[in-house]
Amino acid sequence: MGDNNLKYFELNTGAKIPSIGLGTYATPPDMVVAAIKLGYRHIDCAHIYQNEKQVGQVLKQLFEEGVVKREELFITSKLWNYDHEPEDVPKALDRTLADLQLDYLDLYLIHWPAKEKKGPVSNAYEKLLRPDIPGTWKAMEALYDSGKVRAIGVSNFSTKKLQDLLEVARVPPAANQVECHPMWQQEKLHELCKSKGVHLSAYSPLGSQAPGAKKDGGLLEDPVLCQVAEKLGKSPAQVALRWGIQMGHSVLPKTSSEARLKQNLDLFDWSIPEDLFCKFSEIKQVKFLKPMSMVHEKSAGFKSLEELWDGEV
Repeated sequence: MGDNNLKYFELNTGAKIPSIGLGTYATPPDMVVAAIKLGYRHIDCAHIYQNEKQVGQVLKQLFEEGVVKREELFITSKLWNYDHEPEDVPKALDRTLADLQLDYLDLYLIHWPAKEKKGPVSNAYEKLLRPDIPGTWKAMEALYDSGKVRAIGVSNFSTKKLQDLLEVARVPPAANQVECHPMWQQEKLHELCKSKGVHLSAYSPLGSQAPGAKKDGGLLEDPVLCQVAEKLGKSPAQVALRWGIQMGHSVLPKTSSEARLKQNLDLFDWSIPEDLFCKFSEIKQVKFLKPMSMVHEKSAGFKSLEELWDGEV
């Protein structure tokens, strides 16, 4: 647990993924500039965040100014639910590459194990379709073969959905990006990922940032976390991020404060000792993300969150 050399993790492709990244959902472009100038090398994007063009302009500017080289960055993006048809997968990637002004991605993920109809529908639930993950994954494998993506993976897959994919995949997923933090530790999924060589990447590592949620779902006020932070002379946020990294997960915090960007990077010259690390098992588990728009009892897709997450709720 005391290993300080956790700046990168190795994927099953042999590529190295930086252990701390910047989530770009609702992140202003100037924060992406600030993060890269501070030393962030892992940028997590998605088509559905509707800001890949802005991120692309920022990257182009930083490459031209010589601040960073493309090969020094690890850039992830994600395939949205209405692009699951095998013929739509390469088009979706090309659109993301054009928006980001890049020739390749380091990692491309199926954003959700959920499929949506393209175009308008009269009722919201009519857009929800039953996914065909093996069919979509074959199209992802073709992108990996083409070299346009250096690794492929999934996001928001339950233990069961990941296991099902591993049974049919020719190219095993390199990563599963999910909600994971000390209040939602994903033990079962963590063990499966570890045993199968699938990297677990954690979004919302500081708790929920969903609109209307308590600012962080209460994670940063958790008494166990605060007690450990006080003993180590660190902030609760730093301890939550360091917990993720010591678990072997990359973490993707997002912030609109440059001071916190800097603080979130200070994770490597200290560690959580074993006697404090074991206290994290006392934290009450609460899943923050509840994507109700992806389930409906009348839909052709998932009828409930229980079914979407296979009981991991």
